Amino acid sequence: MSLPKLAYLTGEYPRASDTFIQREVAHLRALGHEVLTCSIRTTGVEHLDGPEQRDEHVSTYKVLDAVKQPFSTIKAHLRWVASPGKYLSALGLAWRTAPKGIKGRLYNLIYFVEAGVLAHKLAQENVTHLHNHIAKASCTVAMLVGALSGIRWSFTIHGPDIFFEPHHWRIDEKASRASFVACISHFCRSQLMCFADSKHWSRFHIVHCGVDPSRYTFDPERTGLTALFVGRLAGVKGVPILIDAVTELAGKHPDLKLRLVGDGPDRKALEAEVTSRGLQDRVTFLGYKSQSEVAEELARADVFVLPSFAEGVPVVLMEAMAAQVPVLITRIAGVPELVEDGVSGRLVPPGDTGAFTSALDDLLSHPAQRKAMGAAGRQKVVADYDAAKEARRLSDLICAYAKPGATPPLRPSEGSK
Repeated sequence: MSLPKLAYLTGEYPRASDTFIQREVAHLRALGHEVLTCSIRTTGVEHLDGPEQRDEHVSTYKVLDAVKQPFSTIKAHLRWVASPGKYLSALGLAWRTAPKGIKGRLYNLIYFVEAGVLAHKLAQENVTHLHNHIAKASCTVAMLVGALSGIRWSFTIHGPDIFFEPHHWRIDEKASRASFVACISHFCRSQLMCFADSKHWSRFHIVHCGVDPSRYTFDPERTGLTALFVGRLAGVKGVPILIDAVTELAGKHPDLKLRLVGDGPDRKALEAEVTSRGLQDRVTFLGYKSQSEVAEELARADVFVLPSFAEGVPVVLMEAMAAQVPVLITRIAGVPELVEDGVSGRLVPPGDTGAFTSALDDLLSHPAQRKAMGAAGRQKVVADYDAAKEARRLSDLICAYAKPGATPPLRPSEGSK
């Protein structure tokens, strides 16, 4: 049986910070799906990591670039104007779901223009299912593509930020119109359920983001005291808590080092704080690193630390666990579905510097515990967060919803078709 031809749409694809989407696409192709990748904007070369992403960038359909060709845009919309009732209904949907104000209306009209062009492209390519990631502006385009053309479509919702502005992004309307919604965790699904009519809940399924465990190596004899942070240097990540913890533990653990991978608006202030405390020899700011470089950092790390205040389920946390690095993270959102406290890592209350420092001290003081937690963490990722298995689950949902009256389980079993 031939599998549906798919299109993937995001705001910007491919992008180094969202390699989990590229992994998902690759595994869907390996299963036998043809996948046309589509991006609203054109990714800058500085955000491309390696030849694989550069090749993917070349083959990706850029929606805004196509919209800038006026004759092609008019031709695309004329195709849908031929069904005036459906066309006006889709235009009304764009107007009705726009954020308040002139700017919001204008943006949604632009999304409508983009949707007409993209729908035309998908029809030309014989695509039968469109999938979106993130559920923000590009998902609005996907919704309008579905309204114009009748193509089946779905989206993966992540959080946490979209749940801060659910009405702005009209996730209620998107959830009601999509064939199904893939939620990255049970917690994420519950947040979506807060804003969606209960008659749609059965179409909200659990499909994890995933990693390729085989990519991550580890040193079973790690004996150092290197803590690694990977993430954006912004307020939501709670990095000052790390600096406080290192300050507190420096005397007890003279070999303790903290390495921070990432960049962001708070970097200068954080560097100044480290300097003011005389921690320059202990705390190293590494800036942005490629995925392969992050994997190398994980292979050398003794503890992975992430004191965030808000997350979905961080992919970098899965990567750390795949590399058998014990993790210390705050107990927020869907994180406890991945990390079991005291088994595969440590979970502490968000914003509690004392609890975070105590847990880090405990991990640094007990190498055997770190080793056992690292092994348990990798076992969890292999079982439940393997990108190939998760792509199979997503494929099963796409195929199931191509048939009338589909009732797939909440979390499809791997290979359930």
